[in-house]
Amino acid sequence: MKKRFLLAPLLYSLTTHAALNPVALKTADYAVEHYQTHQIHTLANMVSFETVNLPNIKAPKNTEFIGFKQLLKIKADEFGLTFQDFGYTVLITMGDQKDKVTVVTHGDVQPADPSKWQQSPFKLDTTSEPGKLIARGTEDDKGAIATALYAMKAIKDNDIQLKNRIELMVYLAEESDWQPLREFMKTYHQPKYAVTIDASYPVVVAEKGWSLLTTEFKNSVDFDNSKLYASDFKGGAFKSQIPEDASIRLYNLTPHQASQLKNKAAQLKPVQFNFDKVDDHYLITARGISAHSSEPEAGVNAIAYLAQLVDGLPLEQNATKDALSFFNQLLGLTIYGEQFGDIAYRHDFMGPMTVSPTLLETSEQSLTLHVNMRRPVGKEKSQLESEIWQALNTLQKEQQLTIHNTKLTIGEPMLLDSTPHAHKLLSIFKHFTGDQNASFVSIGGGTNAKLFENAVSFGPSMPGQKYTGHSEHEFLTEQQMALNLRMYTSMMIELGNM
Repeated sequence: MKKRFLLAPLLYSLTTHAALNPVALKTADYAVEHYQTHQIHTLANMVSFETVNLPNIKAPKNTEFIGFKQLLKIKADEFGLTFQDFGYTVLITMGDQKDKVTVVTHGDVQPADPSKWQQSPFKLDTTSEPGKLIARGTEDDKGAIATALYAMKAIKDNDIQLKNRIELMVYLAEESDWQPLREFMKTYHQPKYAVTIDASYPVVVAEKGWSLLTTEFKNSVDFDNSKLYASDFKGGAFKSQIPEDASIRLYNLTPHQASQLKNKAAQLKPVQFNFDKVDDHYLITARGISAHSSEPEAGVNAIAYLAQLVDGLPLEQNATKDALSFFNQLLGLTIYGEQFGDIAYRHDFMGPMTVSPTLLETSEQSLTLHVNMRRPVGKEKSQLESEIWQALNTLQKEQQLTIHNTKLTIGEPMLLDSTPHAHKLLSIFKHFTGDQNASFVSIGGGTNAKLFENAVSFGPSMPGQKYTGHSEHEFLTEQQMALNLRMYTSMMIELGNM
């Protein structure tokens, strides 16, 4: 999720706009007329469960996830749907036909900082900004789950017969660990058609590969603390969010140096800097704008700007100084890796590779940096790995520093050349939005679509609007939920009869 790039492979662009089934259109209207208020109420119940995966307890044993699954079972039973619990994966099914359409979602969410929300992030806020449904998980992915359930309910109400059964898959560790789902998929029968509702409209046919570089910097034993030095450089909340906050402590800073930094800070907009004199040092904090790391251009990276602010100071060598050298030589304020050796590249359809520092963790003896990258097709994995290692080696030689415990994960991008149901989904989007110029898109994020043979993504994020999942101001609008309900009801009927 979620950066979108228009244009499309020639194969897609040659397809004409297909007419929609009148029954699908009538049922979509019925769904909104009868269940718009109900789906918002169900969303409120869903977000009340703090389904954040924790390192010391697996999701199937976590009481928040257990309660969330109990809610799903209650709704499935109420709607006359089949409910199956496989631990990390829940299947909610309508029908018993041999062939199936799988609608793929996830019920886990990213952490949230309560201090950044007007109300609790795990309580649906409908009053702070009228028309908006604000809470962690509303856009990613609990709003889509609620909508899918009521789309299935509307179809059952009207006793609509389908050729394929509809199966809603809810996975519980999409944000943190795909391995349980990979294991589940080894015995799971691939569907006739798969659609994830965890990304963007109009129709996503390509996703970049989620990649991560982790490096550690350590303090030296001969450090001189009587001179100008920096420490406690930290920022970010998790690895797939553009960091909104960062801070650093500067010791033995002269009044003249402090004045110069304040003048420089005034020029580094739109970040807000704050200087606090604390005993023998300055605590400098930076406030940017959080965003999903697949859309780094939608945020303002507080860590990168703070590194830029103190660049040029004659700091003593320590872990923080080494990390700052890494930032200012390899990253800077760019988001496409132009300073990072030769790693920058782009694909005509999928767009450029993005490179974003997202999390900076500090301990007494070391500092660990996580850099999230989103990789399109167009460059071999081995070449990219070689270029990253070369850039790191060059940095260490030129700056006379040592990087420790480097870990590199390079994810695989996805680009589908042909998938038959993508055209039907595009027709649905065009009909309900009136956007006849809509086309297939690529996103910067990675969804579970990669684990299916022919999965595409269909919403819930609208083109031209900032994606709010993974931010500290996540929301869906009531209007968007109604539109999603129309489109998902129509989608299930159309694909159910393909």
